[in-house]
Amino acid sequence: MCEFALPTRRKLLPQSSAPGTAAAAVICICLLGLALQIAVSTSAAAQSMQAAASQPPPLMDRQKEIALALSACPPSVASKAAIYVLDKFGYVKVRDSQNGFTAVVQHSLPTAQEPQCMDTEGTRTFLPRMLKVAELRAQGKSPEEIKRLVADALAKGVLQPPARPGVDYMLSTENVVPDDKGIPAPFPPHVMFYAPYLTNADLGSEGQAGGGPVFVAGEGTPYALIIVPVGAHMGPGHASPDPRSGGSQ
Repeated sequence: MCEFALPTRRKLLPQSSAPGTAAAAVICICLLGLALQIAVSTSAAAQSMQAAASQPPPLMDRQKEIALALSACPPSVASKAAIYVLDKFGYVKVRDSQNGFTAVVQHSLPTAQEPQCMDTEGTRTFLPRMLKVAELRAQGKSPEEIKRLVADALAKGVLQPPARPGVDYMLSTENVVPDDKGIPAPFPPHVMFYAPYLTNADLGSEGQAGGGPVFVAGEGTPYALIIVPVGAHMGPGHASPDPRSGGSQ
């Protein structure tokens, strides 16, 4: 009996650790499943963000878009500026300029809203790039493809950076502009001056996040801009309250 019982006991001894081994295996499987779920979720979120960035911005009511574009201009400029509006194929001009300025609502990202009123130099250099980006986006090009095609057009001289100082007004109170991290957020009225290849360091600025009086957007690029925040103006679409009525006109 003893000779028979001893082997049986030896067989049972390893089995005494089986519950711990099984629990460890279950925990390992759960952790692997959690890691896989996080990886899939992260990948799905990245793909979703990339898909959103590839989508054209939603089209606005035309009259509302015209008013929004003109709200970027000083009153003395707005009445004679050219106007562009966005349709499903890109931008179209709805009014010619009588003073060299152009009003347009740019969408550097599909969720951004950037009403601008640029002078003759901006119309010659910045506007063609905006038109090309909108056209490529309407064709379904990815952000990476658009960036490459725009860089290629710039290298070939099809698109050009500003060659002289100039101004691009963004005086609207409805600006939604990408911040330093590329996240669109409301931004106050401001004026932009062309400064190709300028950096924040050149101005002693810490950038937009630094909260200084001025900073450079697109620093170090051919389309760098000095940004100077200003107070709200009383332009089209931003009329001052009528003290006699107590309401907005």
